[in-house]
Amino acid sequence: MQRTQGVSAWMAERGLTLEALEKAAGLDQRVLEAIVNGRYTPSPAQRERVAAALGVAKEQIAWGHTNEVMHLYGHGPQFGRTP
Repeated sequence: MQRTQGVSAWMAERGLTLEALEKAAGLDQRVLEAIVNGRYTPSPAQRERVAAALGVAKEQIAWGHTNEVMHLYGHGPQFGRTP
């Protein structure tokens, strides 16, 4: 059975810095930082690049948001209600 964990956990396991992963994946620093911190769900192409840079299958990476999504229309603190 394959082990699934987030990008930051794979980075820590491999001793990779954000800069090293950025260079290996060829992604913009801000985009990669948002992916690592769980604020951005990457496209299929971005997932392939990050997984290849980490040396794992893309299915072994947990891609979901770790931060609450609050920008949906009609929801969030700016409207005084949440879903």
